[in-house]
Amino acid sequence: MPSATRAIVLLAFVFSAASAEPIRLDPKNPHYFLFRGKAVALIASGEHYGAVMNADFDYHRYLATLAAEGMNYTRLFGGSYREVPAQSFGIQRNTLAPEPGRFVAPWARSETPGYEGGGNKFDLDRWNPEFIARFRDFLSEAAKRGIVVEVTLFSSHYQEMQWKVSALNPANNVNGTDAIDWKKLHSLDNGNLLPRQERYTRMLVREANAFDNVVFEIQNEPWSDRPVLADVVNPYLQLPARDTYPNSVDVADELSIVWQARVAEWIASEERALPNHHLIAQNYCNFRLPVRQLVPGVSIVNFHCAYPEAVLLNYGLGKAISCDETGFLGRGDALYRRQAWNFMLSGGSVFDSLDYSFSPGREDGSDTEPNGPGGGSPALRRQLRILGDFLQKLPLENLALDTRCVKHAAGVYARVLASPKREYGMYLDGGGPTEVTLELPAGDYLGEWLNIETGGIARPESFRHAGGDKLLRSPEFRDGIALRLKRTSR
Repeated sequence: MPSATRAIVLLAFVFSAASAEPIRLDPKNPHYFLFRGKAVALIASGEHYGAVMNADFDYHRYLATLAAEGMNYTRLFGGSYREVPAQSFGIQRNTLAPEPGRFVAPWARSETPGYEGGGNKFDLDRWNPEFIARFRDFLSEAAKRGIVVEVTLFSSHYQEMQWKVSALNPANNVNGTDAIDWKKLHSLDNGNLLPRQERYTRMLVREANAFDNVVFEIQNEPWSDRPVLADVVNPYLQLPARDTYPNSVDVADELSIVWQARVAEWIASEERALPNHHLIAQNYCNFRLPVRQLVPGVSIVNFHCAYPEAVLLNYGLGKAISCDETGFLGRGDALYRRQAWNFMLSGGSVFDSLDYSFSPGREDGSDTEPNGPGGGSPALRRQLRILGDFLQKLPLENLALDTRCVKHAAGVYARVLASPKREYGMYLDGGGPTEVTLELPAGDYLGEWLNIETGGIARPESFRHAGGDKLLRSPEFRDGIALRLKRTSR
């Protein structure tokens, strides 16, 4: 295609994207999204959020890989937080940790040397045109491919190491920002940084406003810098392990909630004068917990490393329940595949796995050597595509969690979604064969057992049922099997 023609096609796309209504909760079923006229669930296994800020990362190749492999979601950090190469969290090839001199920050560089991460210090009064161009281009390229981008505005800093490379650290800018306790960075008690955070937020919101494929997350893991213990996963462990990660369920403190509410208001107030209004997500906790308090304006509740109970306990909120990060179970694909099926077949809206096979120079996701606390691979993405296709073949606009259909599943965990017209999507987690007792209305039924690793049909299923209990025997399987079942006549 000639370059002039490509330019015309791109301009036409950008115009159409700008005129489209942004992704929103489906008004018929707020447990899923309405995106470009279709009810969708969002599923991905994506890079570690540094695609725009890392000058060595080819995000065009990355997004093309996601689209080719059937992924429709990715997270993107906005640049207020970055990590340290080969040190942060043991990640050796970390897209969120640009090499010295390769950090494309939202702020322009000054003429003063001395930035801890290499190069000159930052001038927080000036935006970086290179960052803005990359940010807009990333959103545009994702939009062309039907990929929804969660733009995460802020993140906890976890350790002094990350604060030392922050542009907001007074040692790294020429603007006289206050020397503060970095654990209070995301609170109203952060010296003179609050106006800087507001200006940064409003800039990103403005630059993203034209795009229909954007949601905003207020802060990544807001409980991490000042955790408040809310629950534990296993109450039978001995102290101190019982009350510490990875057994603790921590939430953000009140200082954080007040600050997060302020950020949400910045987003909303900036968009009041703009054409589009985007969804806002709040990252609530790890694992699972009944939500006690959400920030006003939040439509998406994010959990990390989520259990199915994160959905079950909060389904009645009428909001999207998301697992927008997992990836600490080791390298095995089956672990994340099973987690995804358990979460999404419990009524989840989003599943996103940290995929360390995406790294600078390997933006096709082929870096499968050990590279951090988790895994990721082309094979895992193929398996997650099977889950996405399974869900999209169900009537999402009127699909709901069903806790009554399965009366008993021998030796396995059962998750069921169903529609009023008696279409069922079921997932059995464990190994089989097994026997499942279903409570079904009378009618003729057609279905198929699905191998969730290969996508192949393990066995078709058809029967006429008089109503009441129905015993089904599954094919053999390991690490889970799915069943799609539909009543074809009464």
